[in-house]
Amino acid sequence: MGAVRSTRSSPCRSVGGTPRVPPPEGTRNGTPPVPFPGIGHNTCAVSGKLRNPFRESAMTQSRLDPRDPFVVDTRPLGRQPGSMRTVNRIVNVSEAFATPMASIPEGAEIELDLRLEAVMEGVLVTGTVRGRMAAECSRCLDPLSDDLEANYQELFRYESDEGEGVDGEDADEEEEDYYLEGDLLDLEPVVRDAVVLALPLSPLCGPDCPGLCSECGVKLAEAGPDHGHGERIDPRWEALRNLAEDPGER
Repeated sequence: MGAVRSTRSSPCRSVGGTPRVPPPEGTRNGTPPVPFPGIGHNTCAVSGKLRNPFRESAMTQSRLDPRDPFVVDTRPLGRQPGSMRTVNRIVNVSEAFATPMASIPEGAEIELDLRLEAVMEGVLVTGTVRGRMAAECSRCLDPLSDDLEANYQELFRYESDEGEGVDGEDADEEEEDYYLEGDLLDLEPVVRDAVVLALPLSPLCGPDCPGLCSECGVKLAEAGPDHGHGERIDPRWEALRNLAEDPGER
């Protein structure tokens, strides 16, 4: 009896004259295996929890523009608690930081001095903003300008590795918190709040500014002490005034 020949083709057997190449080791049907998400670099260095590699890639896609002067890159900190770096930069205000009587005008330069500290929850930012404000005297309406300095401190939290939602008061507190977007943080809302709170609500050109005349609107500082408009009496009391001047016999 002759030898039985197997009908199963060898992985390297040629088909139609074209040699077949076996797939690489560790693959199935030529498709690379999906790595197990809990090994090595897929473990969060901060919380020690497993990361979802697909969600992680979405989280790192930040909506912030790193070229924006108010955006700060925190990658040099390495997310290592205790690491720190300082940043100093001059930025132009794209939109005025204003109150009704004072503002940092649009396009004005402000100086930012920052200290970035990595902590367990995120990045703690402590800084000072300096600029030149433009205002109007609340008494005489003369334009004035003065130096402004404001301090601020804010914690930018790391994005959560878990997509769990929170309810009630915890949800309200989370809405008030600032979060990193990937490795970037946006300082503009923090700086804006600090500047607006530091702007005077009633700026004065001088502590002894007398203001404007309530009758004609002239500046009292220029009109002099003799400025006046005579005695003015409420017309509703005019009849009583006539009786006082000429009592007669009534």
